Amino acid sequence: MTEIHGLTSPAPIHTRPRKIVRRTRGSHHGPITRLMSPGDLGQLLKPFVFLDLFDMKGASSGMGLHPHSGIATVSYLFEGSVRYEDTSGATGVLLADGVEWFKAGHGAWHGGGPGDTGRARGFQLWLALPPEQELGPVENVYLVPDAVARDGPARVLVGTHGGATSPLNFPASLNYLAVRLRAGESWRYQPANDHRVGWVSPSTGRLRVPESVEAGELAIFEPSPDAIDFHAETDTEFVLGSAAPHAHDLVLGQYSVHTSPATLRAGERRLDEIQQRLQSEGRL
Repeated sequence: MTEIHGLTSPAPIHTRPRKIVRRTRGSHHGPITRLMSPGDLGQLLKPFVFLDLFDMKGASSGMGLHPHSGIATVSYLFEGSVRYEDTSGATGVLLADGVEWFKAGHGAWHGGGPGDTGRARGFQLWLALPPEQELGPVENVYLVPDAVARDGPARVLVGTHGGATSPLNFPASLNYLAVRLRAGESWRYQPANDHRVGWVSPSTGRLRVPESVEAGELAIFEPSPDAIDFHAETDTEFVLGSAAPHAHDLVLGQYSVHTSPATLRAGERRLDEIQQRLQSEGRL
């Protein structure tokens, strides 16, 4: 019998597996695959509003400084390293299995590029902030690999799973996990009772859930707090998210997501002020 990892309570009585209701391979932009954006699947999966899968090799230039407001970004690498910086003064190198958390709040500029490993493969996620935090202070936290909470094969990037809780504080009920399974292994994920939003995206390999989901896909589950059983058909690395639905509108700027036109205007005013400063300093 294949071992099932991560069980912290008896299996639920139901036997019907969670259905996949939508899937996509996104759109490709060089080394980046955009799997969801605030203007498309982000409307369905909010507070998850943006997901990029990236695989940068060699001398890829990465992304220069660019503005954000109203969101938090979570960057995670399965392989390699990347540099990061923002206009709050944070700078450093994100290593594989570490996490970079950047809460843009009322507005900041953020950028990054390849590290010194020759390759960087991972995901960047945007989370829509609720009204009480969308114009709040900027926060940047870097977790070294050993500081990332773990429960069985899962690294808990944001939220709580099993006996593990992330030190990153998102102001809503939400989990974001990175998982590695070897071929033939199975693992059960039990969302919180209020988590009706759920999705999975493999970076490598192929999962059965029970339908097959391959590397480079984003699969969206039917709204439900029921458990999800994952079986690795090959060695597989993937991220998954579950959350209580975001009860607010998504009001979009080019790099910003807010809950109202007024808060979007406030965030963009702040970003314009920072842009003028960066230009005067010769950084743009």
